[in-house]
Amino acid sequence: MKAYRRWQNELERQPVAFLGRQATDLLRQARSNLAQFLGTSANNLVFVTNATVGLNIVARSLKLSDQDEVLASDHEYGALDRTWRFLALKQHFKYINLPVSLPVTNPADFVEDLWRGVTSRTRVIFLSHITSPTALIFPVREICRRAREAGILTVIDGAHAPGQIPLMLEELGADFYSGNLHKWLCAPKGAAFLYARPEVQTLIEPLVVSWGWESETPSDCQFVDYLEWMGTRDLSPFLAVKDAIKFQETYCWDQVRERCHALAATTQKQIVELTGIPPLQSGPDVWFAQMMTAPLPPQTDLAWLKQALYDTYHIEVPLIRWNEQALIRVSFQGYNTQSDADRLIAALKRLLYSQST
Repeated sequence: MKAYRRWQNELERQPVAFLGRQATDLLRQARSNLAQFLGTSANNLVFVTNATVGLNIVARSLKLSDQDEVLASDHEYGALDRTWRFLALKQHFKYINLPVSLPVTNPADFVEDLWRGVTSRTRVIFLSHITSPTALIFPVREICRRAREAGILTVIDGAHAPGQIPLMLEELGADFYSGNLHKWLCAPKGAAFLYARPEVQTLIEPLVVSWGWESETPSDCQFVDYLEWMGTRDLSPFLAVKDAIKFQETYCWDQVRERCHALAATTQKQIVELTGIPPLQSGPDVWFAQMMTAPLPPQTDLAWLKQALYDTYHIEVPLIRWNEQALIRVSFQGYNTQSDADRLIAALKRLLYSQST
């Protein structure tokens, strides 16, 4: 936040100089810092305000027809489901949410399960790296590899991945990947990125047409030119990302993540013991990191429970009705402790019991 406000002050102190003469170099350096963190090159990245924007850029750029299919799972984020359905109505392609067999147990089985939805018409596989409603880490690396061999584009929603799990984009092999930096990396709100492999960057069109299209001073990367400059806006969230990366490096964030994962695994086990309902996955070390879900009794009044958890116990936690299942999605970040987990379990014991009576 200090870095964010410092950049805002710098912008407001002399906006013409900042935006007109300094911004290009500052953004280039910021992309270079982020690229090193993500295991790629700076020209493969552009900053966007959130992953939904990044993925809309990709989805709207791809020229799909009534002969094409986009394959996704039934665990995708609602805003992006809406994006693909919106475009399917206009372009007449088919958007398919394939149900994933639960509980998920073996990553190889998951890949085979998803691959049964691939047909000769499949042009795009759209998949979350870490799912929003169910908090599962999908084995996207193997799916990207297999899709590349089949000539299918991969578009990965990485909203929850950067900062929560190690992320090396070149090793992952996705064609397109968009991730939020304001979630688990702790950057300011409005900081996210879109990645595109060099071989597919020519497919991308600007979502907002501005000076980067038909640029009078083009750079060595059309992908960056098309997407980076959208007129006057606050660039401070992007420029503060390097400070978020440095913060986590300074405080040995791998160890923080391990501690948070252990809290998540123990807490899920306690909720499962409380409800008697098995989780959506087998081994916690494979399928989730700092964020997990646990099923709640199907008759649970989720709106009432969410309000009671917040009003009485000061616990903010998503309660989700997904595929007719009631789920609680619990996240542990570096500031959380065992006492937070204990308070959640105590609250659930009291509230679920009182609700049932």
